[in-house]
Amino acid sequence: MKIRCITIDDEPLALKQMGDFIRQTPFLELVAECPGAFEAMDILSKQEVDLMFVDINMPGLSGMDLIKSLDRRPEVIFTTAYSEFAIEGFKVDALDYLLKPIGYNDFLKAASKALNYFETLAKAANIGEKDDEYLFVKSEYKLVRIRLADIKYIEGMREYVRIHTITGKPVMSLMSMKSLEEKLPSESFMRVHRSFIVNLKQITTIERSRIIFDKEVYIPVGDQYKEKFQEFIEKHFL
Repeated sequence: MKIRCITIDDEPLALKQMGDFIRQTPFLELVAECPGAFEAMDILSKQEVDLMFVDINMPGLSGMDLIKSLDRRPEVIFTTAYSEFAIEGFKVDALDYLLKPIGYNDFLKAASKALNYFETLAKAANIGEKDDEYLFVKSEYKLVRIRLADIKYIEGMREYVRIHTITGKPVMSLMSMKSLEEKLPSESFMRVHRSFIVNLKQITTIERSRIIFDKEVYIPVGDQYKEKFQEFIEKHFL
């Protein structure tokens, strides 16, 4: 597997260093070295890129602003001289961040994490062709495999979703409810509220237009979803 990369940094020495690191790493391929965000945008519009090494602090359009401006973006590893930016990287679901000055060992660890991510993604795609019983979601710099049957319900939280399962603590992932809803099998999952998708096979109690999980979680059925949910109830009513 070859991961196609670009580097983005306004410091010439840092830009050259990252390019050299990529060239000496067998599973990485350097597509371009960009001295700024606008040069990177031009490359992204013309070439296929899998991974970007992006300096957060750049004049004009910062690395963070660049990432937020892209509708469809490659995966990201941030480079920065400021450790406090790690939390910003988490907010945009970056794979990792590297703290300057960067040594090759640290670079290789981050690159290997990216390789593991892409290899897992490829395996997930193969599994998806043969078996739809699992879902892979990106959470906290890694891919998490979740068995569909283990999902109780999914809660929307602005840019994030929280996937509640029967096996452990919820899994948080940066994605929209709409995109997740489209990937779930409609015969098993139904959106019943602007903020909730439920696993129909996990429902045991319904009370006054509310779905009850574990006697503690009460999920309301929104007005625009009531008709479809009622059809489901009537289909299974004795």
